[in-house]
Amino acid sequence: MFLTRKHLSRRAILKGAGATIALPLLDAMVPAGTALAQTAAASSPRLGFVYFPHGALQDEWQPTRTGRDFEFPFILQPLEPLREYVTVVSGLRNKGGESSSPHGIIEETWLNCVSPRQRSVKTGVGITVDQIAARHLGKETSLPSLELCGEPGGMISFRTPDQPLPMESNPRKAFYTLFGQGDTKEERQAILNTTSSLLDYVRESTANLTRTLDASDRAKVSDYLDSVREIERRLQKREENAKSLDLPGAPLGPPEDFGELLDLQFEMIALAWQTNRTRVATMKMVEEASMRTYPNLGVHEAFHPTSHWGGFPERVANLRLIQNYHTAIFAKFVKRLAEMREGNGNVLDDSIILFGSNMANSDAHNNDPLPQALIGRGGGIKGNQHLHYPQDSPHANILVTMLHRAGVPTADIEKFADNTGVLSEA
Repeated sequence: MFLTRKHLSRRAILKGAGATIALPLLDAMVPAGTALAQTAAASSPRLGFVYFPHGALQDEWQPTRTGRDFEFPFILQPLEPLREYVTVVSGLRNKGGESSSPHGIIEETWLNCVSPRQRSVKTGVGITVDQIAARHLGKETSLPSLELCGEPGGMISFRTPDQPLPMESNPRKAFYTLFGQGDTKEERQAILNTTSSLLDYVRESTANLTRTLDASDRAKVSDYLDSVREIERRLQKREENAKSLDLPGAPLGPPEDFGELLDLQFEMIALAWQTNRTRVATMKMVEEASMRTYPNLGVHEAFHPTSHWGGFPERVANLRLIQNYHTAIFAKFVKRLAEMREGNGNVLDDSIILFGSNMANSDAHNNDPLPQALIGRGGGIKGNQHLHYPQDSPHANILVTMLHRAGVPTADIEKFADNTGVLSEA
């Protein structure tokens, strides 16, 4: 048998004036006759941290029984079609996030599990787990990590104990962070303001590449670029709609489709992972103490006061709708990853995503037990299970477990916050 297929570098890109578009994993990136696991194109672990505020109604989040094949409560029901990738983890507490001013520190303690008063540049205490992961998983990617949000404000990721990373709320800017590099400031600004497709800048490069690919890879590239073009179209439509609105001075609710904005932000993460631009991503869906309303759900009272339900049945009903809605948007992202073919599986097979909050009962402002779920089967996580640990088990344990499963050296994680070790599965 003669093996004549030309090998394509895993770092191959489409390049044009001011734009670079990374490519997904193609068959041509695997040398003929070589096992995928033995190449630079081997699947890589992705770590994601997706935060929602105001905790979750316990009875609507935590399954009633542990083990496999559990029944999905209302808030988690949108993830049920993907149950083989879902691991609900209950019983964890974040003592480092507890304070008399919970909304003041709740976000910034989710991924480091230490009070702001305990952060220390000298000892390194206070670096968030996503940035510990980025130091290792980001060595071979152009972006060490990606930080996005649905609403601006707040801090989740800390590169150093005193250096928080900004979270980008504008999907247009996130898009050009990934694809529109530009050689000069003027060139980047010109591309940002253009109404033409970014793909027009790389048309010649695309044609040259596809001539070297077989039919299967040409189809993969075509589908991928169609996804990029569809995101561009949605971004442009969103901006046109925003410009056409006659907004009041200080609107209480969203001036546009908030779900569409979150979808776009999650699409950025999906494309960044598919093309190996980064392997670590953090997404804050909604700001703590948010005054956002949800007219699409028939909820016209703002999110924050709704979260202080105080036994009022109508507030409980509205809160469960909002929390189910956030899960539904997240579930679309998870489904997208499951449909992204890569090597012998899909991107979700190599992902570990923490979907959770740093608050438990929003009416009591407590941090025990936290609503948590691990999504994906990266690192050999089994999925389709509810794991319940002894009450007050450290939240840091689930973060250390994610690093361990992603291959981060033990020496870098064993002293992380108040962890007592990695979590075991049933």
